[in-house]
Amino acid sequence: MSDSAIVTASWWITQHWAAVAIGVTLLSLVLFVALVVGKYVRISLNIFCDTPAPQFISSVDFRPVTGEVVRFRSFDGTSLRGMHVRAARGSHAGRGTIVFCHEFGADLHTAGRYVRPLVEAGFDVFTFDFRGHGESSCDKRYHPLQWPSDKDMEDVLGACAYVETALEAEGRPPQIGVFGISRGAGAALLAASSDPNIQAIVCDGAFNTASTVITMMKRWAHIYARVRLVYENHPEGFWQMLYWLLVRFAQRRQGCRYPSVRRALKEMQPRPVFFIHGQRDRYIEQEQTRLLYSVAPRPRYLWIAPGAKHNQSAVVEPQQYATRTIAFFRKHLACEAVDESQITAPATDEAGAA
Repeated sequence: MSDSAIVTASWWITQHWAAVAIGVTLLSLVLFVALVVGKYVRISLNIFCDTPAPQFISSVDFRPVTGEVVRFRSFDGTSLRGMHVRAARGSHAGRGTIVFCHEFGADLHTAGRYVRPLVEAGFDVFTFDFRGHGESSCDKRYHPLQWPSDKDMEDVLGACAYVETALEAEGRPPQIGVFGISRGAGAALLAASSDPNIQAIVCDGAFNTASTVITMMKRWAHIYARVRLVYENHPEGFWQMLYWLLVRFAQRRQGCRYPSVRRALKEMQPRPVFFIHGQRDRYIEQEQTRLLYSVAPRPRYLWIAPGAKHNQSAVVEPQQYATRTIAFFRKHLACEAVDESQITAPATDEAGAA
């Protein structure tokens, strides 16, 4: 550069020093924010994709159910394993059919922990393995996680379509109930927003991915953010933006989408939903279920099981669990006259969620 050019540049900077200072400051601020956000996204992505979900299933606290094993197709053609569990013949047989959606890391046999009383009460149950679980197939590009995805929704829709077709072939109305646990509950709600034949839904340990992940990021921020002033003073919009970026990267890596369960519930054609959650659940806080309850259509029900951890309500309160789920499906699937207090007592169960 010539001396005259240097002199000219120096003169220009001297005359516009304020603008230059502001520009440098803004550029530095943008770079700093980009570095901070990039660091948050990388670490949060690892937490989202790589942290294993706690295992809450024990083979000693339930007896597996048995029935007719079949193969059927998910909505995208993936081959899945299912099983018909028929109610014993009797005066209450034929009350309806319930599709059971197991939790992450389980398989169709774990339905025994939750639905055996329903079968004994006269309900047929169809339980199945989600893709990547049990003996169901799974595309190599898809990596199932504990967050409900569009693939899980397609599996539930495939199971519901299979059962509805079977009911029509038997001359029965294609109306079914759905019973989901944790991630399976989220997938069930996503499916219910698309399938009007789903008449009633029980959700045990349900959660919305966005609000749950944001809560976890806030809880664990101190581990990877060294400056307390930074991680304690982020506005809510920062966490929402971080989740938006995180889920875009996660979807590309995992080969799926992660729809909003909360949005699906708000947009769902109204039908009865019964939410169950453990009072001592520290993995998915009960506030997550209360959030979904607050946007659910009526009639809606909520039971916080005393002393229960995640997915443990049926173990800690087996009699209450059986009584309430049977009453719910008797009223809203079998269309029988049932006192709603048998499902959930508003004074004790719903007061904190209204």
